Amino acid sequence: MINVGIIGYGYWGPNLVRNLNETKGISVCQVSDLEEKKLQLVRARYPRIDITTESDEIIYNKSIDAVVIATQVSTHYELALKSLNAGKHVLIEKPMADSSKKCEELIKLANNKNLLLMVDHTFAYTSAVRKIKEIITRGELGRILYYDSVRVNLGLFQHDVNVIWDLAVHDLSILEYLFNKQPLSISATGISHIRDQLENVAYITLFFENSLIAHIHVNWMSPVKIRRTLLGGDKKMIVYDDLDPAEKVKIYDKGIHTFENEESIYNMKVGYRMGDMWAPNLDNTEALFRLTNHFRDCIHGKDEPVTNSLSGLRVVRMMEAATISMGNNGKPEKFNTRIL
Repeated sequence: MINVGIIGYGYWGPNLVRNLNETKGISVCQVSDLEEKKLQLVRARYPRIDITTESDEIIYNKSIDAVVIATQVSTHYELALKSLNAGKHVLIEKPMADSSKKCEELIKLANNKNLLLMVDHTFAYTSAVRKIKEIITRGELGRILYYDSVRVNLGLFQHDVNVIWDLAVHDLSILEYLFNKQPLSISATGISHIRDQLENVAYITLFFENSLIAHIHVNWMSPVKIRRTLLGGDKKMIVYDDLDPAEKVKIYDKGIHTFENEESIYNMKVGYRMGDMWAPNLDNTEALFRLTNHFRDCIHGKDEPVTNSLSGLRVVRMMEAATISMGNNGKPEKFNTRIL
């Protein structure tokens, strides 16, 4: 049995507690939060779980094997550092930390202590994104040409991170999972419409090898909530709508093909392919439940982490590059491909 302590019972914490509590082979022993009111919610729903306002009680509890961190991004590094030094396996809510330097330090520490360090890139565990990965791996889309995403809603405004670190982190982690390749450079523009606050609207473009381009639009000031992604290949294309309850993934047998006019190599012609659309069946396993089971298996050495610490580092580096570019009015920022 793996004894787990969870730090943070705010927005994401309740979901983590619920799924960890339902995962065979894991025992949630203790939950901490700074607000007593939130802890009383834990006590009401899970009377056997100890509660505390002091995170150190969890970190230095000798009976706890693993710590799950679901707090503000600015606190991730310090809490993970303490937990690893105390000999605990660690699962951190995304993003891993608020700088790549801090991520690198945590990775080195975890490696030196032979401890598991994982990041909760939740979308990598959703049935929809896993199905898209499967389709890409089988080569059904052909050569991938573009990834185009819109992730917008009204609020919630964050005080410690801009809209890139809050919303774009999801798409960047999806890109990392689907393609397992790093961009050559990143360009971003954005703006804050509220005085003395961080950017609330941003547009990010990532340039990869072989003409693959990714574009992400994130916005805290949209009147509607949209979570829609287009993936274009030279054979087929995908529309992924995370808000569609019935058909989140739709595959279109549509596209173009080009051919050269025999009379002149400079005279290119384009033909259109118009085929069928179908929606694959997706299982109903909750992403977090899949993650918590995977976390257990990785601790036992039965599996290799899908969202390991290096993937967490690469996603943070993407956000850093985007933030630097945004500060330079969209000037492309070369991506740091150094391992550590």
